[in-house]
Amino acid sequence: MNMWRANFRRVPCAWLICVAVWVGVCRAEAQGALAQVGPEVSAELDKMYVRGLQFLQKSQAPEGYWSDAQYGREPAVVGLAVVSMLAHGDDPNSGPYNQAIKRGLNYVLSQMNKSTGYIGKSMYNHGFATLSLAEAYGAVSDPRLGPALEMAVKVIVSSQKKNPFGAWRYAPESTDADSTVSGAQMVALFAARNAGIGIPEEAIQKGLKYFLQCQTPEGGFGYTSNTGPNGARAAIGCLVFALAREKNSAAFKSGFRYLQNAPNQNYYQQYYIYYASQAFFHAAPDSWQPWNRKNMETLAASQEADGSWGGQFGSAFSTAASLLSVALNYRYLPIYER
Repeated sequence: MNMWRANFRRVPCAWLICVAVWVGVCRAEAQGALAQVGPEVSAELDKMYVRGLQFLQKSQAPEGYWSDAQYGREPAVVGLAVVSMLAHGDDPNSGPYNQAIKRGLNYVLSQMNKSTGYIGKSMYNHGFATLSLAEAYGAVSDPRLGPALEMAVKVIVSSQKKNPFGAWRYAPESTDADSTVSGAQMVALFAARNAGIGIPEEAIQKGLKYFLQCQTPEGGFGYTSNTGPNGARAAIGCLVFALAREKNSAAFKSGFRYLQNAPNQNYYQQYYIYYASQAFFHAAPDSWQPWNRKNMETLAASQEADGSWGGQFGSAFSTAASLLSVALNYRYLPIYER
């Protein structure tokens, strides 16, 4: 399956502007010398992370995308690369990666349909691209981000309303659903809510209901039904319930038990560690810390000389996802806080 190209209540504008300014000031004050660095950050980890960022910075095209043969032009990949830069905690407006962030956001916005708000050619693209807008909003000085984020969120919400399953699949008008596309939309909605965008609670609850329908007797999550669980989808399901503040639910507990014992995810490795790191992080420190140490060791051993990581979706995605799997150590972005 080609994962990228598979065929509020409103408040007064002046108040929103004040909130956006306040958020920007608060984030700016927190930026600089990695103000929210977690206890697990070491010099070795930071060196590895910076090498990855430098690879992304050097290999980015002037137009903002990555020109590797696979998927580097997809808004989802560009968006995740931008998030990996933001997650390090440097000032996104004047820090070492500010131009790369700007170019990446310019590209994501250039891929948005100005009439509908749809980004890219699949809801995979749209979900991850929306996540990047949400994490950049309030931190990056760009007046386009707020309106674009609101439009992108409306696409997600309206698509869900038209979907018989109350979830999402490859296109906004899809009448079927799967847990991987739905996971990308749910995480984007939580990130947008963190950024101050009004998200209907009905949308969150309908999404959770769909994941419950996909949960298997083993505790994992299937692709389109409650059969055939695997580690990556277990991580997605656990993360969705954790972000919904449902970590005490039976769904999260059984899902996390499955995830802890799931077979090693070899094929979609970076996709797996991107989600699994967040699921373990939200579960409990004593679960995340050993998983995190092992992941850092694996990544340190597999990082290429140029700072990249390889994988079936190309070096841009593999590097961004690998970096984001250890970005929890910095605990800078709102979506990466417990």
